[in-house]
Amino acid sequence: MLLGVLSGVTKEHRLAGQGAILLCAVLWSTSGLFIKLVDWNPVVIAGSRSLIAAIFLLGIRFFSRRRFRASKPNRVRREIFLTAAGGCNYAATMILFVIANKLTASANVILLQYTSPVWAALLGWLFIREKPHWEQWGALGMVSLGMFLIFKNGLEAGGLLGDCLALVSGFTFGANSVIMRTQKDGSPMDVMLAAHIICALFSIPFVIRYPPLPGTGNILCILFMGIFQIGAASALFAYGIKRIPAVQALLTAMIEPVLNPVWVLVITGEKPAVPALIGGGIIAAAVLLSSLIGVSTSRRHS
Repeated sequence: MLLGVLSGVTKEHRLAGQGAILLCAVLWSTSGLFIKLVDWNPVVIAGSRSLIAAIFLLGIRFFSRRRFRASKPNRVRREIFLTAAGGCNYAATMILFVIANKLTASANVILLQYTSPVWAALLGWLFIREKPHWEQWGALGMVSLGMFLIFKNGLEAGGLLGDCLALVSGFTFGANSVIMRTQKDGSPMDVMLAAHIICALFSIPFVIRYPPLPGTGNILCILFMGIFQIGAASALFAYGIKRIPAVQALLTAMIEPVLNPVWVLVITGEKPAVPALIGGGIIAAAVLLSSLIGVSTSRRHS
């Protein structure tokens, strides 16, 4: 089952987690193309796709729900708190990302939001005692170099407020991954479900102020984004975060900005610059090496 709980950390579990996060990143990476195809207000787009994603996740939750087990009141209160906190964090990440894109250069937003692995490493170490291993610190350095090479020609002065919001979205994204990791023995998908519900509710005033234009193309794009780009991706992220540390999950998700220019090349024929290709290669190598070392380590300790 997609949301089945596996006890322990074995080589197979870790590989399954890495694969789920990798596929999640592939789905996330399609957002830029499809958002451009929808002629709606950005917050309306975010809320609409989150509404579809919430319905999709409710369906998965219903059909894969484990048998109810009574829990102590303290444990129930803790799970409710973590679900609410994580939901608010991820909803803030999605909303801040959209708003920041309107206030500053998109390259600035992506670069600043993907400080999230650093935040996840620090917060995970501080709050859940998941100290990053040497290969993860090394991967963080390589990823930083790769991101710089990808976006150095696209960085602009931008707006200070937009840059600040993008940086905050990186913090909330990293914090949410740590919160979901604390629920590895529970249901981290509930965090993603709560986030999409919050995001959809937040968008209601924008839907009233900027009514979405009908059209087959718009509806199909929103359905794809809701079901696959963030719906299925959310389920995959929840599955993967149960099996690998938060910092490793976000390192693997760094494949997302690498794939963005690939989709542009496939759809529009626009070729990325050589530094961007080198940067993408460095990020891919960093993710692959840290993942392989992590799997090898878990196998020796299992």
